[in-house]
Amino acid sequence: MSLFQDKKIILGVCGGVAAYKSAELLRLLIKAGAQVQVVMTPSAEQFVASMTFQALSSNPVRSDLFDKAAEAGMGHIELARWADLILIAPATANTIAKISQGVADNLLTTICLASAAPLIIAPTMNQQMWRSEVNQENIKRFKGRTAISLIGPARGEQACGDNGPGRMEETESIMQFCEQQLQQLKEQQSLSDLLKGKKLLITAGPTIEYIDPVRYISNRSSGKMGYAIARAASEAGAEVTLVSGPVVLDAPESVNCYKVRSAVQMHEKVFEQLDNMDIFIATAAVADYRPVEAKSQKIKKSQDTMTIELVKNPDILLDVSNHNEKLFTIGFAAETTELEKYALDKLNRKKLDMIAANRVGSDNTGRSMGFDSDTNELVLFCKNSEAGIEQKVLPETTKQQLARELIKEIVLQYENRNKKKDWK
Repeated sequence: MSLFQDKKIILGVCGGVAAYKSAELLRLLIKAGAQVQVVMTPSAEQFVASMTFQALSSNPVRSDLFDKAAEAGMGHIELARWADLILIAPATANTIAKISQGVADNLLTTICLASAAPLIIAPTMNQQMWRSEVNQENIKRFKGRTAISLIGPARGEQACGDNGPGRMEETESIMQFCEQQLQQLKEQQSLSDLLKGKKLLITAGPTIEYIDPVRYISNRSSGKMGYAIARAASEAGAEVTLVSGPVVLDAPESVNCYKVRSAVQMHEKVFEQLDNMDIFIATAAVADYRPVEAKSQKIKKSQDTMTIELVKNPDILLDVSNHNEKLFTIGFAAETTELEKYALDKLNRKKLDMIAANRVGSDNTGRSMGFDSDTNELVLFCKNSEAGIEQKVLPETTKQQLARELIKEIVLQYENRNKKKDWK
């Protein structure tokens, strides 16, 4: 069965030359089994008549913010609740600016603000408008917001005669992208209530260990995997606490997030939050060592060599597993070589229930793996009282999708462990 079957989709049409492509997109959505409601901005009818969309969809086109025929005269609320997915194609610079800054001055932008449905935006505009600093600032506001996705724009010749980025993606590409988003929505819904009533504590990101006020020891961890796991756990109904090193990510609103900088600070905050937790997931890349002394003033360059004495940082994961053996504890192992060997050593040495291992660095093509990447692959090693060590590979995919798959595996292993009295 098509993922579009019976899905309720709002197709937003803005005032751009590419609006003629929206008619074909509407036809493809209906052919795939979707229920489609077209919403046009006031300027869209300057390019395509609403009658075209009404004829194709067999539904009246909506454009009035205050509609007497709508529920309590508030069409934006009615449609916002109705939609499974909102697709704006084409999306003009004007509409993108409004959505990015929360302006709700027409029916389409108000629906976007009032709806919890995923939003897909297919931009179209002149190449210089696309490249403009203010437009790019508006686009950046969408990054990190999982409910909003952009497809395109494509490059090519434009109606104004310019050539460059700004063309709306072709309808087939938009359909494929929508299908991917619906698949993610289906998988997200499959997590519902898996961890309801459970409390999770997650660490994420790097730690930094100061040498002096301007220099420190750290690593390449972006925190993306840990934040994705926090979001997936929240989607699964858990009460999630995130202890994060310094990253440039926004934590999900449903997650309690504490920001720290050093390994010592992370250790302290973890133990402040540890009581009554059911599951602990340590994704943070914690610095193994810190300078014995952090200088109070910037160190000046004077000699050809310099020695910095280091002292070992507290082992957060080991201390947590020793503190509470009933806590289901998951570690991460980022390795450049001998992945299985080092992961199993860490699993046993730190008395973990599960470890998620991944290769980091660069592959044979020079592509970054693990750190600084939006995708990842994990190899899971899980303790099982009957089978010993179980191994499972979670193939490479986006970190958000990978996080959802990991949460499902954690739930399975957590439930299996709690069924067995002789687990430890």
